[in-house]
Amino acid sequence: MVLGVSGLTALAAIVGPLPLALGRPPSRSVIGWANALAGGLMIGVAYALLTEGLGGALIAGGLGALLGIFFVRTTHALVGTGELDVDGPDSAGPGGGYKAIVVDSLHAADEGVAIGVAMAVAVPLGVAMAATLAVHNVPEAMLLSTVLTRRGLSVPRAAGVAVAVNLNQVLLAVATFAVLGAVPAGLPWVAGFAVGALMYRSLVELLPESYHQAGETSIAMVTLLAMGIVVLLVGVTG
Repeated sequence: MVLGVSGLTALAAIVGPLPLALGRPPSRSVIGWANALAGGLMIGVAYALLTEGLGGALIAGGLGALLGIFFVRTTHALVGTGELDVDGPDSAGPGGGYKAIVVDSLHAADEGVAIGVAMAVAVPLGVAMAATLAVHNVPEAMLLSTVLTRRGLSVPRAAGVAVAVNLNQVLLAVATFAVLGAVPAGLPWVAGFAVGALMYRSLVELLPESYHQAGETSIAMVTLLAMGIVVLLVGVTG
């Protein structure tokens, strides 16, 4: 079941390039709102894991969160993507397309871990988590496809890449679920890792970038609405 749910989550990315296929590239404001939507959904996912996945093991969860933050910072430093702005001039420069693909692949890895953890806690929570991240994959794929088409890639190929970068989301969801099934004591550690990574990506990468692309009020509203919907969804399925 984890394979099927995470596979559909990754496949949802194919919807992202639709505006480009219709000949309507997203404006700077739309890109900002897409970043805010993705960031708000990620914060909501982190909240769900924080409340449902730690099980009172606060120290293990906190240490796991620090590991998640360390992982994000280290991987960005190693591949040189820490300051990438997908709507800035660097995205159109040498290596911009490659860096955008790497960034989305790293995002997908954290999200795959989150799906696996949620499924290990409870199937309804896992399904809700996967549905949330499927919606999240749409604006993320739109942003990636915009960068790639600016570099001359066709829309169909950009759509294929947008789906392909989420394949590690599927692999890590299945692997995380399998590992936690064998070692249940690792649940708060892995949940904390996912929370730290997702929160860092949202607060340090997505939201600061979105404030430069659209008005601060609209970004805040989109972020809070997305986060609230996730919390409500998790509450209903919990």
